[in-house]
Amino acid sequence: MNLKNLLVLAAIFLSLVVPASASSLEQELARARAATSKYHVLAQAEADGYIQDLCNPGEGCHWFNFDYYLDGNFDPERPEALIYRQTQNGWQLVAVEYIMPGDSTPAPPAPEGFTGDADDAFWRYGSEGFPDWELVVWIWFNNPNGIFAAENPRLEE
Repeated sequence: MNLKNLLVLAAIFLSLVVPASASSLEQELARARAATSKYHVLAQAEADGYIQDLCNPGEGCHWFNFDYYLDGNFDPERPEALIYRQTQNGWQLVAVEYIMPGDSTPAPPAPEGFTGDADDAFWRYGSEGFPDWELVVWIWFNNPNGIFAAENPRLEE
């Protein structure tokens, strides 16, 4: 069995083992993992319209999907950006990023995002010079600062 098939099976398993009693947030995160597991293979991300964008210390390198950005919808299964880190074995998927268009007015209300308020304090507005909201979610690489923290000190290791 090749790596791609193994990753898809792992994602399906993850989505099945999240109990129905799990919180809505846990269910949404499981859906995000299942939907993005195929992007452990960078060529698949590029085939699905993600293009390399920028690299930031502590944040990794971003691949951006302009179509998902333009639709203006928050969908856990369709992140606007995928975040990778370079390793000796190639690119490793570490996080996803949701980017919601804003406007030029100072700090419009943050998007709803995930169910509940766990991500509320982590949405950033205009952090990269654009009038949009951004939320990083470290679903593929542990972040000691938390799953929704913008930067991950482990990327500096």
